[in-house]
Amino acid sequence: MSRRTINFTLNDRPVTTDIGTHQNLTEVLQENFGLFGARESCGQGLCGCCTVLVDGAAVTSCLSLAAFVDGSKIQTIEGLADGDKLSLEQEAFIETGALQCGYCTPGFILMTKQLLDEIPDPDEDQIKHYLSGNLCRCGTYPEILQAVRLASAKRKAG
Repeated sequence: MSRRTINFTLNDRPVTTDIGTHQNLTEVLQENFGLFGARESCGQGLCGCCTVLVDGAAVTSCLSLAAFVDGSKIQTIEGLADGDKLSLEQEAFIETGALQCGYCTPGFILMTKQLLDEIPDPDEDQIKHYLSGNLCRCGTYPEILQAVRLASAKRKAG
């Protein structure tokens, strides 16, 4: 098995790690850094459970070879909070009850962050479009839409 060393910024900290060239980003985050927020569920990039932000853009980490993030900035759900203070997106999901089992929640929250970074006041169609690559098996979609609207309002309020 071929190996290589990569360097990237993980949740605002520079890191260096040794990887197998075949490893996907989900595996590296879990095995090398103990970060389990991105979860491999479908293994085909269809469910959004493995979503992380790479240079600000949401990617399916189960389909992303870790070798390709060399030099990138990676943000996981674990990096959204500031110490014990949750991000506005995380707060909104909790306040609206937009989670049940929680398996898909990290991916939905990171997609919400990307959406609100790009479109601070999205309409319903924009929200649905951005979240269309994420699946919730518990069916909390009404609450998830409400959480996105609340997170947008919280950002506007400062």
